Amino acid sequence: MEIKVLGGCCKACEVLYDYVLNAVKELEINADVEKINDPMLVASYGVIKTPGIVVNGKVVSFGKMLKPQEVKKLLEKVAK
Repeated sequence: MEIKVLGGCCKACEVLYDYVLNAVKELEINADVEKINDPMLVASYGVIKTPGIVVNGKVVSFGKMLKPQEVKKLLEKVAK
């Protein structure tokens, strides 16, 4: 699985990246997690408001800060 966290250098994007890393570890998902800071790359996913999460090339969340439980639930759903 390939997971990208989209966003600049804002606090929310950094925190969401940590939430994703923790969820991947807790769920024991085999995934490559990457943080994308480049505005042009973020825009290429059609995301205008960050933070965002992309799983296997598909945007699954953007424009709001998810709680740790929401990230975990989201990744459980797409990992099936």
